[in-house]
Amino acid sequence: MQGLAEGHPSLQAGDWPVCAQKIVGHIEESLHSTAVPQITQALNVLTTTFGHCHDPWTQVLWVRLSPLVGSLLEKDPVPAAHSLVDLLLSVARSPGLSSSSCGLWETLAQTLNHLSPTQAGPLALGILKLQDCPQVLRAQAFVILLQPLACVLKATGQDPGPSDVLDSATGDSLTVDALLSSKAACVGLLCRTLAHLELLQPLPQRPCPWPQEPLLGAAVTLLQLCRGSASPASDVGRHLCALLLGCVRVQRAALDFLGTLSQETGKPRCPRRPCSPAAQLHWGSMSSACSLWGRVGVRLSDLFCPCFPWIDALLCWGGPWKGRVGSFFMSVSGPQELVTEVFAVLLEYLRSPDSSPTVLKKAFQATFRWLLSSPKTPGCCDLEPHALLVLRELLPVLQKRLCSPCWEVRDSGLEFLTQMTRHWGGQAGFRHALLASEVPKLTEQLLRDPESYVRASAVTVMGQLSSQGLHVTPVSPEHPGGQQKSLLVELLHILSTDSEGFPRRAVMQVFTQWLRDHHADVAGDTEQFMARVLQVASQDLDWEVRAQGLELALVFLEQTLGQFHSHCPYAVTPPVAAPAGPLAQALQPLCRVRLFEFAFRALFDCDRPVAQKSCDLLLFLRAKTASSSGSLQESRSGPDVASVEAALQRWQAGDQGQPLGDLEPEVVLAVLRSVDLEGLRGALAEGSDHMEKSPQSLLQDMLATVGVLGENEADCY
Repeated sequence: MQGLAEGHPSLQAGDWPVCAQKIVGHIEESLHSTAVPQITQALNVLTTTFGHCHDPWTQVLWVRLSPLVGSLLEKDPVPAAHSLVDLLLSVARSPGLSSSSCGLWETLAQTLNHLSPTQAGPLALGILKLQDCPQVLRAQAFVILLQPLACVLKATGQDPGPSDVLDSATGDSLTVDALLSSKAACVGLLCRTLAHLELLQPLPQRPCPWPQEPLLGAAVTLLQLCRGSASPASDVGRHLCALLLGCVRVQRAALDFLGTLSQETGKPRCPRRPCSPAAQLHWGSMSSACSLWGRVGVRLSDLFCPCFPWIDALLCWGGPWKGRVGSFFMSVSGPQELVTEVFAVLLEYLRSPDSSPTVLKKAFQATFRWLLSSPKTPGCCDLEPHALLVLRELLPVLQKRLCSPCWEVRDSGLEFLTQMTRHWGGQAGFRHALLASEVPKLTEQLLRDPESYVRASAVTVMGQLSSQGLHVTPVSPEHPGGQQKSLLVELLHILSTDSEGFPRRAVMQVFTQWLRDHHADVAGDTEQFMARVLQVASQDLDWEVRAQGLELALVFLEQTLGQFHSHCPYAVTPPVAAPAGPLAQALQPLCRVRLFEFAFRALFDCDRPVAQKSCDLLLFLRAKTASSSGSLQESRSGPDVASVEAALQRWQAGDQGQPLGDLEPEVVLAVLRSVDLEGLRGALAEGSDHMEKSPQSLLQDMLATVGVLGENEADCY
């Protein structure tokens, strides 16, 4: 249709090219077929068509084929349900179709009713993501999406709450049958539902009002069912408990969703989109609304939204509305009892010896997100009192987990401590609680953990604790009597001797941050610190350590030259070139720590990222000193410059045994001008695979690798 030479194709199907008519006829035959693969192929062709072409003729195509697509819903079970959902959503998103005039909304509503709960979930999520969609269809999709969680609440004897959406979602027998049919079906449906709601929650077009409290209750209930701590009130609830007991998949999904729900704490229910039509009742219709009090009074949160100014009038009006409206606004961010229950179930999972390492990791992440979203006093960044109480309960649990025999658990505990220290390390409440515990001491001991991942995480935590003044002084393993040494010495020892790359990389990252922050251990003698670190990093076999060493060198370079260039950027006249004396003095510290030898050697590193970073550093240095190095050009042809250039040529050829020795600033600047850094940067950017750099080449490499490995193994790293 797009290949026609004469203008736009006719909207009359009879005037289409013969080939296009044959294709449409073949698709119609396929949709009439009883073979599911043939139906699937036809639906996939249409999905691609409507997804990539938005011309007016596509509406004619849909009007012609939509009755055949709708007839698929009459079959039991619906064939190719997944492909059918993809097609309907592709048509709904197409800007070339008028959804109201071609009956798409009615087709979507019918499809929601005919698909099984497992199949209808993705369609419901897709409908709720649409920008322009009838409110009735959105409500139907949201009810279907919430049905599994509403069934869980009902099965455990809990009220779905004041939300009419949750209440109307509890009575679907198909959902109950799907949940109870088998463990695999139950787990799959619940995990997909939680994942869909997690995707929907941050979107601006999500339904309003958002049933925050029932969803919190459902997530907590699922976690209790998986641990066997829930109290089912029916046979359905007891059967659910038996199916979900110890299920790691549901635990992980529920913890992820629980962490996402923390973003709603303290927010109004519908801050980002207009209220539903029911919420936009005019003040003049309040009397008729009052007559419905006995029937819908318990669902006032469905009718009104705090973004309307006349809600204040309701609070002062009196009558049966007053208490309901007040309780509604008191619970906008969730009642304190429910938040307390959230922290209780999280602590229960963190304490439990039955929690798997992956579940513990997600429990730590969810706990941090809830602590982070706790209501704060205006003008204060510290944890609120309730969160501090949780923290005091949490720290003994963290101590226990840092001593776990499972290295994944120790690593997750250290990551959690890193997050907390980064956000609250300077707050009095957090500092007092942390220093009163054994956590800093245990963290220091993990610097010598047998697992390299744990050692790397411990290095990161100790670096942050030291920056905040929260660390303990390490005890030297060579002096069991208790002789102490500084953390700097301990980290240098790890950088020099650790056999694994991860801890050494972590040390370099900590040192770089310390230099940026002017850490006391670094600021005392910065030149000695830089000389020792660069010497060790230059000999490291891990390219990431060498690259991080160049990042450290760049920070030192910026700080050193920043004192030399003090010209005000808002001055009217441009800066006058500084004399050679101050420039030479500014470069002397860089020469004394042998920064230039480290950078020049890295310029010809066998690992391309290292060479690129070195090239960028030297180009930055040349640009910073360009306006001040004119008087030093007489050194360009001196014997020292020639020897350095000869050494660089040997390094480029692969012979990097000979050191450069002590360099003078004049020699460094002359070498910088003589080396073609721009050309080298261009060659490095081109890369070794510039001849074969395409997705096809990558796929060929992957297939070749799989073929060689035999058992379809793959190197995930």
